[in-house]
Amino acid sequence: MSEQVNARGTLDEWVDAVRIAFDIEHEVDRNRILDLAREVAHNVARPAAPLTAYLLGLVVGAGGDLDDAAARIIELAQGWGGEDRASQAETEL
Repeated sequence: MSEQVNARGTLDEWVDAVRIAFDIEHEVDRNRILDLAREVAHNVARPAAPLTAYLLGLVVGAGGDLDDAAARIIELAQGWGGEDRASQAETEL
């Protein structure tokens, strides 16, 4: 348990350091982003997780809603692997 607490502390410190370095005032929904990354890593591919987190950031930075965008991406990831991925992605958007 203490290892998990230490990992959380380190993660919180890292997020805070990046927020300070770039004057980011918004809170970071760490759990939401980690949930998204987990779903993408398990259902699409591990390297897709950080790329998808970046894409989520672009959506939110452009004014999109974090919860809505994350939910849509998670839904897309959970259905990934179907016969026609491109048409699935188009209907999700």
